[in-house]
Amino acid sequence: MAFRIHYHYRKQSREIGYANDRHHSLYDAIAEAEGLDLGEFRRLETQLANISRNDRKTMKEFREEYFRKLGFSQISIVRDD
Repeated sequence: MAFRIHYHYRKQSREIGYANDRHHSLYDAIAEAEGLDLGEFRRLETQLANISRNDRKTMKEFREEYFRKLGFSQISIVRDD
């Protein structure tokens, strides 16, 4: 099943295709589409996972906040029919 990701980046509305077999998460797909390096994000995410013992809520809030600081907003997934 195919999905599309709608998001705003630098005040512009954008849309990309998303497939689970190509990307680890929707954040990976967005970063790849915009040409961003996620090395620092991965390092911080790993540290947080070790400290928080993989608490899902904490990890989700971290991802959302990190990408908000990069200039992303209104990220949503839409199923293609």
